[in-house]
Amino acid sequence: MKKFMDENFLLSNQTAIDLYHNYAKNMPIIDYHCHIDPKEIYENKKFKNITEAWLYGDHYKWRAMRSNGVDEKYITGDGNDYDKFLAWSKTLPMAIGNPLYHWAHLELQRFFGIYDVIDEDTAPLIWEKANKLLNGEGFKVRDLIKKSNVKVICTTDDPTDTLEYHLKLKEDESFDVKVLPTFRPDKGMEINAEGFTSWVKKLEKISEVTITNYDEFLQAFASRVEFFHSVGCRISDHGMNNTVLYAEVSKEEAEAIFKKALDGQSISFEEEKKYKTYTFRFLAKHYYKLGWTMQLHIAALRNNNTRMKEKLGADAGFDSINDESIAYPLSRLLDSLDRESSLPKTILYTLNPKDNYVLGTMLGNFQGDGIPGKIQFGSAWWFNDNKDGMIEQMKALSNLGLLGRFVGMLTDSRSFLSYTRHEYFRRILCNLIGEWVENGEVPENQKLLKKIVQGICYDNANEYFGI
Repeated sequence: MKKFMDENFLLSNQTAIDLYHNYAKNMPIIDYHCHIDPKEIYENKKFKNITEAWLYGDHYKWRAMRSNGVDEKYITGDGNDYDKFLAWSKTLPMAIGNPLYHWAHLELQRFFGIYDVIDEDTAPLIWEKANKLLNGEGFKVRDLIKKSNVKVICTTDDPTDTLEYHLKLKEDESFDVKVLPTFRPDKGMEINAEGFTSWVKKLEKISEVTITNYDEFLQAFASRVEFFHSVGCRISDHGMNNTVLYAEVSKEEAEAIFKKALDGQSISFEEEKKYKTYTFRFLAKHYYKLGWTMQLHIAALRNNNTRMKEKLGADAGFDSINDESIAYPLSRLLDSLDRESSLPKTILYTLNPKDNYVLGTMLGNFQGDGIPGKIQFGSAWWFNDNKDGMIEQMKALSNLGLLGRFVGMLTDSRSFLSYTRHEYFRRILCNLIGEWVENGEVPENQKLLKKIVQGICYDNANEYFGI
C-alpha cells in the first residue's frame, strides 16, 4: 500500500516517477488564465488567516460545503472565519475522490509544510499552524507567487477596467513576475443581459468615444483592445455562455439590432445570434492583427438557481454543464474568420466532456500558418478539472492531434494557493506518458520524453503566447 500523497503521489510506475522528478517538477509556470485580483498582487496582500486565503471567493469549495449541509452563514455569510474553516474541515473528508481533497492537502503541504490529514479533529491544529505562518514573514501574495515559480500571470479583465494595477505593476521593478491583463468582452456581447445598456455607458466613458450607434460602439471596443495591448495584453477570453451562436449577418442588420437594444426594445434569439456573430468577428479580426490568442470557453450553463443569484449574485457556485450542440456553429464561426485570413491563434475549452472529440477534430480543420498548434484544445476545464477529466482530455487530444504541442495547464482560480494545480496536472501527465512507455507504446527515448514533458509543462506556452 502506498503512503497517502507521498512524493510519488499519482505516479504509478518508475518511468512516471522519473519523468516527473527529472523533467516536470521544477518547470516554471505560465498561468495564462486566472481570476485573481491584480490589486492584491500590487499591494502584496497579507492574509489575516487560512480561511481568507482558502475559502473567500472559492465557489468550488462552496458547492461542496452546501452538499454537506453547511448553513450559508458559514459559506458566504457572516459566520466567523474559524467556524467557516471548521465547516470546511468537516466537509473535506466527505469529498474523497473529488480533486478538492487532493488540492487542499497539496496546498497545505507545499505552502505551509503541513502534512496532517484534514478533518474535524485536526482542524484546530492546522488552523493554528497555518495562521502562525501567514502572520509571519514570507507569506504575502508575492511570496506565494514566487514560491510557486510563476513567471507570468494573465488575469481576466473587463474592457471597461482602467487596468490601474497592471500599469502600476508594469512599473514596479521590485517584482519580476509579469502580471498581464486578458480582454474579457462578455458584457459587451450579452445584448440580452440585464445591464447591457449600462455597460455601454461605462464603455463610452472609459473609451471617451460617444456611443450613439453601432459604428461608434465598435470604435470604442477597438480602442479598448488597443489600450489593453499597450499594457501587455496578448490574450482575449470569451465565455460562450449556454452555447456557441452563429448566424449569417450583414453590418446593417447588426446596426439595427444594436439600436433596438439602446432604445430599450426586446431582442429576439435570432437577433441575438446575429449581433453576437458580427461583434465577435469584429473583435477576432482585431486580435488577429495584433497577434493575440483568443480563448473560447464553451458549454457553461450559468446562474441556474434564481433564488441564490438574487441573494448572492453571479459566480457563487450555481453553474453547471450545458448540453447544446456546438459542432456546426463553432465550425461556421471559425471558418468565417479563416475565409478572410483573420483567424487568430485560438484555444477551445469545453465544459461538457461529450464534446472532447468535437473539439479534438475541429482543431485539425484550421491549423496552419506555420504556427505549431495554432488551434489548441484547452486543458480540462472547471468540472473536468480532475484526474479523470484531465486524462480524457489528453487522450482525446493525443488520439486526434498532437499532444506534444499542447500548451498545458492553467489555474482558472481566484486563489493564490491554487498553483499546486499545476503540480497535480504534471503528475497526471507524467503518469499517462509513463504508462505508454511501460507498455511499449512510446519509446524510452529520454530526449523525446524530456521535450514532450517540458513542452507541455512550460515551453509550449512560452513559445505560443510570446509573453
